Amino acid sequence: MLDVRDAEARAAALIDSALKAGADAADALYAGDASTAVQVRLGDLEDVMRAEGEEIGLRVFVGQRTASVSSSDLSTDALAALVERAVAMAREAPEDPHSVLAPKDRLWCGEAPDLEADDGADPDPVGLKARALETEDAARAHSQVTNSEGAGISTGRTVIALATSAGFAHGYTASGYSGWASVIAGEGGDMQRDHASHSVRHFADLDAPQAIGALAAARAVDRLNPGKLASGTMPVLFDPRIAGGLIGHLLAAMSGPGIARKSSFLLGREDEPVFPEAITIVDDPHRRRGLKSKPFDGEGVSTTHRALVDRGRLTGWLLNAASAHQLGLAVTGHATRGAGGAPGVGATNVHLEPGAATPAELMADVKRGVYVTELIGQGLNPVTGDYSRGASGFLIENGAVAGPVAEITIAGNLIDMYRNLAAANDLEFRRTVNAPTLRIDGMTVAGA
Repeated sequence: MLDVRDAEARAAALIDSALKAGADAADALYAGDASTAVQVRLGDLEDVMRAEGEEIGLRVFVGQRTASVSSSDLSTDALAALVERAVAMAREAPEDPHSVLAPKDRLWCGEAPDLEADDGADPDPVGLKARALETEDAARAHSQVTNSEGAGISTGRTVIALATSAGFAHGYTASGYSGWASVIAGEGGDMQRDHASHSVRHFADLDAPQAIGALAAARAVDRLNPGKLASGTMPVLFDPRIAGGLIGHLLAAMSGPGIARKSSFLLGREDEPVFPEAITIVDDPHRRRGLKSKPFDGEGVSTTHRALVDRGRLTGWLLNAASAHQLGLAVTGHATRGAGGAPGVGATNVHLEPGAATPAELMADVKRGVYVTELIGQGLNPVTGDYSRGASGFLIENGAVAGPVAEITIAGNLIDMYRNLAAANDLEFRRTVNAPTLRIDGMTVAGA
């Protein structure tokens, strides 16, 4: 794996070669990564994995025709063949007037923001194994935990470098660490499983093994002896570990390519409130140690802090160069990119700002409802917003959480759900999309 400076030089050299071979414009992305993962189960080492890889992708433009190729062989001969193949493919490709590079005046330049994305640590496998065993031991210490699906920890480092024919050539590195445990509580037909995990940029920020293991055990035990729930229309509260999924559906619907294809349930709703006025949703690509923090996007465009939803209203779409060109709008710094293929779009570190009420206060007036902790399936129509998911969690009775419930389905339409959404004050930054406990009134719940 190359360091950042060498990766920048390699990508820039590939651009020069493409232009000399007849391309009118080009960009190139280098991606290298190295990772280590250790997994244990029932007190024994189950797996140790070490992986390293690198890939470089080249996109060339010949007039209004474009082609993308990639290679994991970075030798001189392989890259020369890569350039020749890319230019030849572009000359035979269909014309696409919207396939363009990002505007030069929007490319990132200047001092890099202090993202603290790479801690420079390199934990040894022996220490990782000890930590994984400690995590599982903490989970199995609970008297009602009867089996384990294992525990583990992974570490990784990524190098990204992007170069374009507009003169852009920059890169960055990021580290990542994750710890997890998954256990089973109960016996026979009453067994329940659950898990806990934590992902961070800095090793020092990772939750203690005892905390991860104990949380996994507590979650599994709390699910024992689930009851049935009669069907009806009622308030549904979403636990923070799944609440971000509701925001993830919003981000997908805000995708510029989807808007250009007219395949989003948000189409035509730019000028109307989508959420209550109390709701603001923020994309913060410069959060220190954020899981998706980065100085520029997949096309070299500067990333910026932005309220995606400001006091209930959409502020625009997530746009890369192609979708911005097609819609006649400006790029927003949301291009995503792999070494192969054309850029897509995506957000970075997203959060829904917290409300004023505690979770207990948010459910205090609920006579009968559901507190959902797990969702099953992918029941969403992205064109209409119709939503239906299998779920499990806990019954809410007379303003308080009661016993566990399972085998239920919750359903609604995301437009109606968003308009009836309220947020608690328990926001924590633990994921790429973060939300506090959320309440949505008037959802259809199908139970026994």
